[in-house]
Amino acid sequence: MIPSLRGWYERYSAKGLVVIANHYPEFDYEADLERLRQAVKDLNITYPVAQDNQGEVWRAYRNRYWPTQYLIDKHGSIRYVHIGEGGELKTEAAIQILLAEPYP
Repeated sequence: MIPSLRGWYERYSAKGLVVIANHYPEFDYEADLERLRQAVKDLNITYPVAQDNQGEVWRAYRNRYWPTQYLIDKHGSIRYVHIGEGGELKTEAAIQILLAEPYP
């Protein structure tokens, strides 16, 4: 998923796409901020990554699966959800549709 997220961020951030990854650790050692920083660096992630050690964001979205992608429109409404790997073409098409929508 990271290569797709990176590509979308690079292609569409100038058009208004904001990518924020939410890191909710599955294992205790993944909760260490320095390990997360190193992983972000090693994976060449250039978009923001939030550390969600307590799972507050995870629960706020009622998320149950890794990975899950949410597309939120310019008004703050969730307009698209993709659970699991794959679906890059459909997700990118949804990104393009949302970016083309006017904003007041």
